[in-house]
Amino acid sequence: MEDTRSRRGMIRGGAAAVAAGAALMAGQTKAQAQEPMVKHSPYPAPNPPPAKKPMFSRAVAYGDVIFLSGIGYHKPGTIEDHTRGVLDEISKALADAGSSLQKLMKVNVYLADLKDYDAMNKVYYSYDWGDIPPVRTTVAVAGVPGNSLIEIDVIGYI
Repeated sequence: MEDTRSRRGMIRGGAAAVAAGAALMAGQTKAQAQEPMVKHSPYPAPNPPPAKKPMFSRAVAYGDVIFLSGIGYHKPGTIEDHTRGVLDEISKALADAGSSLQKLMKVNVYLADLKDYDAMNKVYYSYDWGDIPPVRTTVAVAGVPGNSLIEIDVIGYI
């Protein structure tokens, strides 16, 4: 047992009390204040679990930050169809995780052909990105898997 009568014991005890008080003022319990952040899936575990470990996750969260894997559109159509399909799927995946397009901080757009940039932007602009839209990088790549004309991945918060 620590002796709180010594100067060292009083300092240690006081520091612990200040930390506990700050956590309580922030609306956290002592356990929450000390809970380490860990990488986790923002979605419920599949039931039954897959027979083989997947190659990548649909999304990973760390604390309140969510990283959504790249999503493409694997059906016939124009760049407008593909962009709308991808953004609708991203919106659904974010909603399933407790987030939204308005909570995105970073968007990466991968186009199969840079000539689709203006048409993609028209569809992209029609979505509600909030008062402060996320930062965005758009590049043309050698190819997008699955014959998609576009793939998008995002980083946001829950």
